[in-house]
Amino acid sequence: MKAVYTGQIKVRFADTDANGHTYFGSYLVLADEVVSEYLEQVGWDAGPDGDFLTFTANANIDFVGECLAWDILDVSCSFTKLGNSSCTLEFEMLNTRTNEIATRGSFVYVFVDKETRKSRPIPQQVRDSIIAAQPELAG
Repeated sequence: MKAVYTGQIKVRFADTDANGHTYFGSYLVLADEVVSEYLEQVGWDAGPDGDFLTFTANANIDFVGECLAWDILDVSCSFTKLGNSSCTLEFEMLNTRTNEIATRGSFVYVFVDKETRKSRPIPQQVRDSIIAAQPELAG
């Protein structure tokens, strides 16, 4: 995966399970925290006055390696598909303690009208910002 954004996040003790490793559901939360930094960077903020919302229609994750409490993860991400009303963002998490990939996954986001909750086109300012960050998605 060719990442356009990478951020770091620490696995907290609360993110682990009775086996002492990261609870499977925590990986999606950790990834979402860093992905949200990238979304903010590309101007993806409906805010309370915006006319759109986004729903996460699909979240997918493949586990590759184990993470423990206090491990630092480099979470790299980039958009891989930009449709009319939805887009796909892929991520990869590198455990900096082991220097091994911990997970790979993706989120599919659907843009919806705030009032009707029905699918709507990706707002032009969001589309333009994503394409500015990732010109290969133009077209």
